[in-house]
Amino acid sequence: MEALIIVDVQNDFCPGGALPAPRANEIIPVINKLMDKFSLIVASRDVHPPDTKHFDKWPPHCIDGTRGALFHPDLNITRIQKGFHKGTGNKDDGYSAFEATNEDLTGYLLTKRVTEVYITGLTTEYCVKTTALDAVQQGFNTWLITDAIAAVEPGSENEAKAITEMEKAGIRLVKSESICC
Repeated sequence: MEALIIVDVQNDFCPGGALPAPRANEIIPVINKLMDKFSLIVASRDVHPPDTKHFDKWPPHCIDGTRGALFHPDLNITRIQKGFHKGTGNKDDGYSAFEATNEDLTGYLLTKRVTEVYITGLTTEYCVKTTALDAVQQGFNTWLITDAIAAVEPGSENEAKAITEMEKAGIRLVKSESICC
């Protein structure tokens, strides 16, 4: 079974948010269209407390209870079967959806007999990358949908390094239009 994992398509990671990926809004229609091709769809969200060591590295973003922590309003959340919250503590950065604190993502996927995951979302260099790498480590065949992800620094060396690191780990790159069924 295949699952679509949507990583952190939240207001604060979109233009106008606290830590935006400049092209984030462009991937939302792609993700919405992809949802028709999957029977299992899950999504992660950063849900940070107001006071966390994570903000020593980053500007405050996705603070629990704020608009910035909500999914972007254009994302079709009605198709998401389960949400996974990460970065909820003072010490956990919560980059990977597999670090969710409200439920075990690996366990959930295994109970659904998932063997392949397709990763979409924000941002390429950080949460998308760590989610994809963790998916491989957990034994899932992992695909990165390249036109359904966006970087904080598009075209940067950091983005290129993230893609290369994912490829070296065995993650396969695919465009949305080549996904069938």
